[in-house]
Amino acid sequence: MEFGEDQITRLLSLMRWRRDVRHFRTDPVPEVAIDRMREAVALAPSVGNARPWRVLRVESPGIRAAVRDEFARCNAAAAEGYAGDRRAAYDRLKLAGLEAAPLQLAVFCLEDPETGHGLGRQTMPETLRQSAAMAVYALWLAARAQNLGLGMVSILEPRRIETLLGVPAGWRFLAWLCIGYPTFADDTPLLHRSGWQENSEPAWEAV
Repeated sequence: MEFGEDQITRLLSLMRWRRDVRHFRTDPVPEVAIDRMREAVALAPSVGNARPWRVLRVESPGIRAAVRDEFARCNAAAAEGYAGDRRAAYDRLKLAGLEAAPLQLAVFCLEDPETGHGLGRQTMPETLRQSAAMAVYALWLAARAQNLGLGMVSILEPRRIETLLGVPAGWRFLAWLCIGYPTFADDTPLLHRSGWQENSEPAWEAV
């Protein structure tokens, strides 16, 4: 199948408007939208076709509350690493949408899956986590294509989340995803707008 200019324009527009969302409405996410995101994940590439990702849909109010507490603990500890104006700027940032996002997913990566039979990861085992990260990005784009926002929460202690959710041995926490309809749309990262870090283009050089 060949694609034309219209498809690449739409793809780049989708990627431009994919943002890390922190402000959500509480409207439920339609099941049909969740099914499409699941399909997008299934289409993601993976090393050796190992498909090492595992996704848990977290609906338990108790677990969600515990994750919010864990975020608050980790965020307070992270804030201690800054001082002066940078600390004040950090304290102003909204770094998670855990309190409002109607759909929350915990994503894990298998440490050593039987699937794939080790192909492609003998010298670079990190390709398993890279594969799981690509699955998350596929989900992210599928969410944005349906006018949903997604925010990835990284200020969590992985082992505590693994214990909290009681996952099998060999599952390693990768990401907590908050998904829902955003309260506003923006094509510029919030961290850029807030002055924390501008969106600069890394070097792309020939060697």
